Amino acid sequence: MLTTNDVAKVYDTILSIPGMNDTVKIDLRISRKNVLLLTHVIERGLALKDDEKSEGLLSSVPEESLEELKTIADQYLEKSGLIELSEKLNGLGKGK
Repeated sequence: MLTTNDVAKVYDTILSIPGMNDTVKIDLRISRKNVLLLTHVIERGLALKDDEKSEGLLSSVPEESLEELKTIADQYLEKSGLIELSEKLNGLGKGK
């Protein structure tokens, strides 16, 4: 079984493969429901505490890549017209 450090090294190696920084065009057609769910999953993953990020892929991802993911999530919400709804839902969730 791989240790956490070994897993981080594997992920770091995969992210360092030539061409991994190349831009790709993806024509993604998904429902608004799935846009909300996807952006929530991205935001939840980015909001993990440092000790929770120490395991898996997020431990070896540069900060600028994480910011790019946040930007992508925001763009999906904007294109689907769900920014205001998402903000209101997030506000409800913070009341817990």
